[in-house]
Amino acid sequence: MNILEIYGKYGIPENLQMHMLRVAACSNLIIDNWEGKKLERKSIIRVSLLHDMGNILKISEDFSSNPKFIENRKKYFEKYGTNEHEANLEIGKLEGLSEYEIEILDGKRSRKNEETLTSDSYEIKICAYCDQRVAPDGVVGIKERLEDAKIRYKNRPLSVWSNEEKANRMIKCALEIEKQIMKFCKIKPEEINNSSIQNYIEELKKYDMR
Repeated sequence: MNILEIYGKYGIPENLQMHMLRVAACSNLIIDNWEGKKLERKSIIRVSLLHDMGNILKISEDFSSNPKFIENRKKYFEKYGTNEHEANLEIGKLEGLSEYEIEILDGKRSRKNEETLTSDSYEIKICAYCDQRVAPDGVVGIKERLEDAKIRYKNRPLSVWSNEEKANRMIKCALEIEKQIMKFCKIKPEEINNSSIQNYIEELKKYDMR
């Protein structure tokens, strides 16, 4: 089953599909320009393509008047509960992610940037970095993306972004993770952009997850 068929099976909205495709495309671009130690390329792509499958649980505003979306979201709540990250992990397992791929999926979250920075896994670093480069409208600089997140989510009580000190620390770690990755990459951060990943997106739409 290719990735678009999987997205269709779960009723993933187009904007969320595009986010995951862009993250995977950024990852693919880095992999193709990698000069460091050998990477588990397939794992990086598979995790990137599935990493936010559970985020339908926290999407509501733009789809509030869409009956099909409302019904699908209700089914998600009934099956996976209210925690989108737990849903991400569960769906990842259901779609065949390996134990290591689940470890990447769990470890790549921005709230774990300090751990990611000290990790030996460049698979986790790349997945985390690429996810944090992709804003709702496309690829942006890492600092721009996370500073925006700090503003947008600062009033959410349970969000790590609601604590400015922690948020600033996450941003600092993200910038250091970028340096770690770029040390082994033939391209610069600014060369990872909407234009440079477009061809990857089209290819990834055909990606077979088996």
